[in-house]
Amino acid sequence: MATTVQPPKIEERRRPNRPSTDSGNGGGRNSVPAEGNLRAVKEHAPPPASTGIWVGLAAIGMTFLALTSALVVRKGSALDWRHFTLPSILYFNTLLLLASSVTLEVARRQVAGFMGGSRGKDANPARWLYVTLAFGLMFVAGQYIAWRQLSAQGLYLATNPSSSFFYVLTAAHALHVFGGLGGLIRVIHKLKQLTLRRSTLDATSRYWHFMDVLWIYLLWLLWAKL
Repeated sequence: MATTVQPPKIEERRRPNRPSTDSGNGGGRNSVPAEGNLRAVKEHAPPPASTGIWVGLAAIGMTFLALTSALVVRKGSALDWRHFTLPSILYFNTLLLLASSVTLEVARRQVAGFMGGSRGKDANPARWLYVTLAFGLMFVAGQYIAWRQLSAQGLYLATNPSSSFFYVLTAAHALHVFGGLGGLIRVIHKLKQLTLRRSTLDATSRYWHFMDVLWIYLLWLLWAKL
């Protein structure tokens, strides 16, 4: 006589209640936490602009460290190294770059207040950004004058290893300053369109301040080695 074997009963596991994903928030991937503070969650992770700028600054720093190493090695093994006096306008250029960092910080505070809703009747948060931009352009123009002064003394790119390093280091820094000027123009444009993100402003500020510190280091290096 055949015996019917009943399959074992599988107890249903109770799943914890989950919020519905049918509310158009991307299947729960972009769901708001229980407290509803989505902004806090977004600000917890560093924005891509912040991460990218640190990677870029590290690469720039390594490049100039490599150039510094090449200068020290070349000077130590050269019998034809020619010392010369740096053009005096370089010190004025340094003051311009330091002033631009100050005006950028003033602009950064005003823009932060503007974005936070503190918009006065005559508020013009881009004013100090324009001043910073003008100082940056004056710095680049001053570097060009320094090159002209050096060439007037008969010192060109291929005249001597020392003059070669002067042109290479100052030109490389000036090119990176142009990159910072492009970033400032982008910030001003986004501010006017009311689409400026705080992470974009912070990344541009860090880059510009890094150019300031880098130039002070280069000026010391050129003064000490050339």
